[in-house]
Amino acid sequence: MKIGFNKPYMVGKELWHIAQAHHRGYLAGGGEFTRLCQRWLEQQTGAEMALLTHSCTAALEMAALLADLQPGDEVILPSYTFVSTANAFALRGAVPVFVDIREDTLNIDENLIEAAITPKTKVIVPVHYAGVACEMDTIMDIAGRHNLLVVEDAAQGLMSTYKGRPLGTIGHMGALSFHETKNIISGEGGALLINDPAYIEGAETTWEKGTNRKKYNCGEVDKYTWVSLGSSYQPSELIAAFLYAQIEEAESITERRHDLWNNYHRAFAEAEAKGLTRRPIIPHGCGHNAHMYYLLMPEADKRKAIISALSDKEIHAVFHYIPLHSSPAGKRYGRANGTFEVTDSVSQCLLRLPMWIGLEDQQRNVIDAVLENIS
Repeated sequence: MKIGFNKPYMVGKELWHIAQAHHRGYLAGGGEFTRLCQRWLEQQTGAEMALLTHSCTAALEMAALLADLQPGDEVILPSYTFVSTANAFALRGAVPVFVDIREDTLNIDENLIEAAITPKTKVIVPVHYAGVACEMDTIMDIAGRHNLLVVEDAAQGLMSTYKGRPLGTIGHMGALSFHETKNIISGEGGALLINDPAYIEGAETTWEKGTNRKKYNCGEVDKYTWVSLGSSYQPSELIAAFLYAQIEEAESITERRHDLWNNYHRAFAEAEAKGLTRRPIIPHGCGHNAHMYYLLMPEADKRKAIISALSDKEIHAVFHYIPLHSSPAGKRYGRANGTFEVTDSVSQCLLRLPMWIGLEDQQRNVIDAVLENIS
């Protein structure tokens, strides 16, 4: 494709930082670049602790371990999300309980959560779709009244806010992604944000493969040993070095993506006014990071036709998630609560457009191609 859906962006210092890591002679996880990234994340978000992981999936798996889930415990999440949101908890024997999403933000419908709660419910996992915040005040109120843990899946949410608070820092824990399709990248990568101090020591132990290594390094114990469940969740210093170059430019990356997002949004305003499509909706109080630009077509056939027409012009546009509640594994490991009219409709009608820094000179071609085929 002449215009791909995604193209990883390098700010220019990534390879220099990687060379520095090699020069220092330390390439395993937990080195200086790891510490620099974690410190930046803590300062940027205000989280009590940030721990780099090799993926957002790994961060969610850590959260599932810290939640001390037992087989049969239930975790409430939207059906319209990536498989990792459910997988991380199903791996602990928990049952994902799927609910529908809102029509405006495509986030979990907070008004459906309480009806899905049972005596087995332990965790709520709000997913901030496209970097636009869920209705976190309501979700935290429900969690507080039912004594539930909240783990934010903020894979798409770094540099986004909810009423001034960074996404991933409102619940007890939050998971971020630095996958190459995200705004701030390291190829593969993620982070777990700990917001409740009660989980800090457990998170450090889990991150260190279930050992008390940190206490050993700090001189608190004379040897380190296996003390709890954990795994190898740390990324290498090469990944952290690449990431540090990116986060140093997080503000400028976000600004450039907003320019692209706003160009799309202006370009499709008239088509929306004519009822030909629906643009993204950003509620008051939500500061988004311009992670994604999508359009909602009136029907599945129209989306299919536009994807095909764009492909003929060598422009790669794509759809998104297949609902988890209707997937083979979703039926096997989880359960659906209620109906899924919005989820099913969005899954069939959502069209994601190319969105990457460097697209500026070609974005008009994408816009024109969509407008030619949207009526």
